[in-house]
Order: sequence, then structure tokens, then C-alpha cells
Amino acid sequence: MKVPVSWLSELVDLPAGISVADLDAAFIRLGFEVEDVGRPPVTTGPLVVGRVLDIEELTGFKKPIRYCQVEVGESEPRGIVCGARNFAVGDLVVAALPGAVLPGDFAIAARTTYDHVSDGMICSVRELGIGEDHAGILVLGQGGYVPGTPAAEILGLDDVVFDLDVTPDRGYAMSMRGIARDLAGVLGVSWRDPADLPLPDWPGAPAWDVTVADPDRCDRFSMLALEGLDPAAPSPWALRRRLAQCGVRSISLAVDVTNYVMLELGQPMHAFDRATVRGPITVRRATAGERLTTLDGADRALADDDLLIADDSGPIGLAGVMGGASTEIGDSTSAVLLEAAHWEQTGISRGVRRHRLPSEAGKRFERGTDPDVTVVALARAAALLVEHGGAEVAGAPVDVDTRGPRPVVALDAGLPGRIAGVPYTRAQVVEVLEAIGAEVAGDGDALSVTPPSWRGDLREPADLVEEVVRFRGFDEIPSILPTAPPGRGLTERQRRRRSIGRALADAGYVEAPAFPFLGTVQLDALGLPEDDERRRVTTVRNPLSEEAPALRTTLLPGLLASLARNLARGRRDVALFEHGAVFPGGQRTPAPLPGVDRRPDDATLAALLGAVPAQPWHVAVALTGQREPRGWWGPGRPAGWADAVQAARVVAEAAGAELTVRAGDRAPWHPGRCAELLVGDRVVGHAGELHPRVCAALDLPARTSVMELDADALPAPAVPQAPAISTFPPVHTDLALEMPGDLPASRVESALREGAGPLLEELRLFDMYTGEQLGPDRKSLAYALTFRAPDRTLTRAEVAEAVASALDSAASAGAKQRGAVGEAGSEDHRG
Repeated sequence: MKVPVSWLSELVDLPAGISVADLDAAFIRLGFEVEDVGRPPVTTGPLVVGRVLDIEELTGFKKPIRYCQVEVGESEPRGIVCGARNFAVGDLVVAALPGAVLPGDFAIAARTTYDHVSDGMICSVRELGIGEDHAGILVLGQGGYVPGTPAAEILGLDDVVFDLDVTPDRGYAMSMRGIARDLAGVLGVSWRDPADLPLPDWPGAPAWDVTVADPDRCDRFSMLALEGLDPAAPSPWALRRRLAQCGVRSISLAVDVTNYVMLELGQPMHAFDRATVRGPITVRRATAGERLTTLDGADRALADDDLLIADDSGPIGLAGVMGGASTEIGDSTSAVLLEAAHWEQTGISRGVRRHRLPSEAGKRFERGTDPDVTVVALARAAALLVEHGGAEVAGAPVDVDTRGPRPVVALDAGLPGRIAGVPYTRAQVVEVLEAIGAEVAGDGDALSVTPPSWRGDLREPADLVEEVVRFRGFDEIPSILPTAPPGRGLTERQRRRRSIGRALADAGYVEAPAFPFLGTVQLDALGLPEDDERRRVTTVRNPLSEEAPALRTTLLPGLLASLARNLARGRRDVALFEHGAVFPGGQRTPAPLPGVDRRPDDATLAALLGAVPAQPWHVAVALTGQREPRGWWGPGRPAGWADAVQAARVVAEAAGAELTVRAGDRAPWHPGRCAELLVGDRVVGHAGELHPRVCAALDLPARTSVMELDADALPAPAVPQAPAISTFPPVHTDLALEMPGDLPASRVESALREGAGPLLEELRLFDMYTGEQLGPDRKSLAYALTFRAPDRTLTRAEVAEAVASALDSAASAGAKQRGAVGEAGSEDHRG
């Protein structure tokens, strides 16, 4: 909302000597953000009002030229050459005399041109720096100003315009009336309400029949007919100047008057060409198949939610948004129907967005207007059209009013002070509420507050508290930081989750969180069977996207989408991870929908909590490309299923859990390259290569590997105990075991640990061999074993006994010794 200070000063008794900075501070105190302070262009030297006394048409030149005699308040008129043709003898214009300097450092001097001495310049709007219209001369009219009067004040060249950002809940501030009321209240000065007008006693019956078929969305509709309007009557300069200052383009007198009243009172209006309206007016909703050509020339298909102004010919206006082209005010319009109404806010907002048709009227209607001023606005506009256009009012106004009583809000006078932490007295609270136009009743601290008609946003005690704090000043609220209660730090679960994230980041993975939503398409791409529990999803009532309306049951769709996006951007070697909640579906009680007028009761809260799905915390990784980059040190190594399994081990180690790996089979992994991840006897996740069909469906490289596990299923670690550090030397032994090719290494490792007993300190697989020497479907695994005792040096016999026991245990699992690879250790140092 743009606010010229000159207009504001006509409504508010501004304190003497108040500066632009003071007004800026006052607006900010009221909660209006000042986006810009527009200052007039700099013009120096003589700039005066002139009257055209005579025009001589010069011929013999390539374009029409006029030599004008202009009275400028001196003893003799000045001769000025001008090429514009939009003015006549008797018109008042703006003349820049020699010595003047216009915006753009344009100096005016007497000079000879077209065989005549031009002793000044008759100025256009753009030359004066107050607009962009350069089509003709700025004509001030034919009366009202004395030639020779300095033009700076008339043109607003000494005016300042504030551009205020008005929040959506304060529609009253989209008018000079609303801004003036607030500013007068915060400055403690008097003001004049432009809506406080005595209504004329219009004789006769209403000139038009009006029916409101949808009073829920239009509770007041007013119309007034005028006739005898001079179609050629121009808008007065003062009106056009204020429209230009507020960013509104001048069109015609009738349209300019409606825009001026909208800026002044906050009541948008519309002017219909009365000669084109066919039959009675009806306010109704659109029906299927109806169309309307709006003033912007667009042919629009209407929805059944659109509210229309219609006559016997059909729709003639989209209510509260834009009028129709069939009843547009034209160059020959002499009879006018003025309309002013109060529309339901949300319906207007839906219409603006549905048709992508923002307008100044729509901005005000969707924020809320004052239903009390519809007839006042008609009277104000009619008076201007009568004064400047010679129109006459035809009959009494139509006023269909179905409003109910205004709501009353109960307020404890001590509530604003308790919330703001400032001791406001009852008198201060009442003073503020009355300053905003509310009616206050009640004894003691129990107040009954009736908000004014222009403040439809004041519905709750909290709204009134905000008004009290705003007017008393947000800067009065003390800046005291509350004392933070002592905390216990992060919970065990929080520490564990952060440890997992850090461990994966240290292992070279990059975190890539995704939206927690998915759809059937994503689940189909993973190749999940129809009975898979991950297909039982929880659907969101108001999803961000219809393609992903459900909460995720697995992290893989979002993570793989991030992987594909990185590959599409040219990345080749990508390793991503995500950890977050998933939402398993299933049968649950539907969540109730509590109202917003009061706090839900305990039963409703219990039902809401009971409807919340379980939210286990999962961890997933996805990787493709080179896991170890190639370079002068070697050829590098591509990422594979073993890296996904290793990522699971990293997660388990960070969580303090012991992980077991065995072969598994679960979509979307490749059946032969899928590992089950177990803690004890419980399966907590899977890792391995994606199925080739899944890679093809998601446009991912072959052998892309992923891992996902349930971090909440990992048991809480025991209280860590410092390990006992043995001071005695270790004994190292390597074993090579031959076994069937399908025997899992994890089973062999478990057998070796069990057979070796407590003296085994470390067991590590360091080699795998397959070849013709072993025969088909056979493999050889080489393990490094470390033995150590905490209280003595081991003898060869003790080590040999432990190794033999480990080999016997491995043999029972299906692995036999291929031959000792080597042995090193300590001698028996006992005497």
C-alpha cells in the first residue's frame, strides 16, 4: 500500500515538524514494514502554472508545430513552441521557464526553433519525472489555479510516498482511512474519517432490481445508478496525481473515481455501462459450461465455485475479482451503474487463484473489507462524478443487507500484560481497544469487546492482545532471556543416531535426505511383490504431490532417486546415505479431526496418538561407480555388494552391536547377491546388489549396491568396559581351509571362533582362492588367527591344541584344512 504524506496529512493532524524518519518509525511501530520511501525528482528553477491564451499553427515543417502564447503570471505572456496537440486555448498547463532544470539535468533556456523564439517549455508528465506518459502535455484543466502559481506543490514534487507492506490479516490497512486511523492512534493525535459522510436523501425508487442468491458469500450488495455523465470529461489533475502516486493508472473519469474511492475508503467498486446491462442483476454461483470474457480480454471457463454478477444475458462480472467486457465503461458511456459489495474472503481468494487473476480489488476483498461503507462509497463516488462529470443520480440506491450482529469477544483486561510481560493497566487496554474502533463494555477486568466492522480479523482474545501490544509498542516489551533449565544432554538414542551418521560420513558416504513420501509407482519400480508389507502404506490427507501421497515404508525410493539425480548431473562415483523414520502401514484406528475452537479433550488426544503409526529409525546407503579411485597407485576398485555389507558393519559398530551376515533373498536385491543382516537371531536389514530389472526401471548402472537396516532394532550396547591389555606376546597363525563353493564364510568363521576358545584374540579372513586345482564348485579361504593369554606366555602346545580344536570345529561345518600356510609365535619361556 502506497501512502502519500500529502494525502495522509489531510486525514491526520500530524505533529508540527514531524520528519520522514519519525513517520517511518511510527509505521514500523504499528507493524507495517516500510519497503520504500519514494522521494520526488529534483527540479529547480521557475516551474509555474500557465494558461494558454493563443495557439498559432505553424506550417511548412515535417510535423505539426504550434506556437503558443502562455500567461505565466507576468506582465506579458511568453511565446513557447510545442508539438503536442492535446490542449486547447484556456487550458492550464505546467510551464518550465528559462533557468529551470528538470529531472535528468535538463536545463531550460530561451532558444530559437522553427523560426520562433521559444521562451520556456510546456511540460509532459514524463518530462517532470512524475510518470511515464509522454503522449501529450500535462493539462491541469481550465480552472482552479492562478497562472504564475508555483507548480511544485500542485504536482506533488515536494511530496513523499511510503510503500508499506501490509500483512494478509490486516485488510483495513489497504486504504488511506485505515492507515490514518492507526497512525493517529499511535501518535496520539486526532484524525478525520473520510467515511463519516452524511448520506444524501436520494428521492425516488431504486433504479435497478437486485437479487442475492448466495447471501453466505455476499452479505451486503449495494448499487447506485447515474445518468447524464459527460463521456469526455477528464479526471481532475489532483485525482490523477494521487492515483499515480499510489501506482494506479488513470483510465477514464468513471473508472478513476472508483479506484480513488477504493484507495481512500478501502472499498473496491465497479462501474457498469448502464446501457449494456440487460434486466435485473443477480448475484449467484456459476453453472456448468458458463463462460465470461473479463476486462483483460480473456475468455474464461467458470467453475461452480465462482461467484458471479449476472443479468438476463448471463455473467457480466466475476464477483470481487474483475468485471466483464460486455458492460465495460467506454468512450461514449453516459449512464453508469456503480456497485459496492461485501464478499466472503475465502471465496474471493479461491477465485483469484483459480483464474490466476490478481487485482487491486481482489487483494482487498480476500483480506477483508468494511461492510458498513458500501453505501458510503457509492455516495462518495457519485459526488465526484456529479462534480467533475456533470452526472445526476437516478433514484435511491439498492442495498441488500443480510448481515447478522457482530461477534462479541470476552477479554480479561490483565491478559495482555501477562502475555507481554508488561504491566498494562485496565485503562490502557481500554484506550487501545477504543482507538482501533472497538466497543468496550464490562466492569472490572472482565471486558466484553465488540470489534469494529472493518476488523473482521479480531475474533479471539489473542487477537485483541496483539492489538494492545502493537499500539503500546513492541519496544516496551523487555528483552529478558529466560533462564534455561539444566538439561541432561542428548538421550542415548540421539547419541546413537548421530554416531551412525558420523561413522557413515567418515566412511566416505554423503548424506542425502529426501522427502518422506512415496507412491505406488516408486514401489512398483522396486519390484516389491503384492503381499510385501512395505506396500501397506499410510496415506496423507493433504499430500504435497498426488504422485507421492503416502508416507514412506522404506528409505530406498528417495535415496535411489537422489542417486539417479546425481548421475544425471554428470557424477560417476556416488556413495549416499540417509537415516530417518519410516512409517509401516497396517490396520489402525482412523485419526479424528478435532476443531480449532478449543483444546482437544483427553479422549481425542488419546485417539490422535493411537492413530499415529510406528516410526522406526532406518539407515540406508546406495553406491555406484568407483569405490577406490584409480591413479598412479593402482587401477582402483569398483563399488560392489561387499561395500554395502561393510556399510552395515560400520553402522553396527557405531551402534555398539555385533552383526552377523548370511545369504538372503528379498526385493529389490539380486537373489544371488543379497545378504541378510542379523543381530542375534533377528533379521535387522539387508544389503547387496540391486536386481537388474530395478536398475533398468530406475535408470541406474548395473550392479548398483544398497543397504537398509532398522537401527532401532539394534540392541542397546552394554556399559562399556575398558579392555584388559595383556603384556604377554601374541602368537600368529594362518590357516587355509577348503570347502564347497556355496558354504557361507560366516558359518566357517563362527565355527573357528567356537573351536579356538578363549585364547583366540583376533580372526581375520585375508584371502579367497578358486581354481582348477580345487575342482569345480570348490573354494579356499585363508584366515589369520591371533592367540594371546592375559596372564602368561603361551606355549606351542597350547596354541597347537587351540588350532586343532578350531580345525575340528570347522570340519564339522564342512571345511577341511588345506595345509598350514605358516606359523610364528613365541617360545615357551617357562623354566
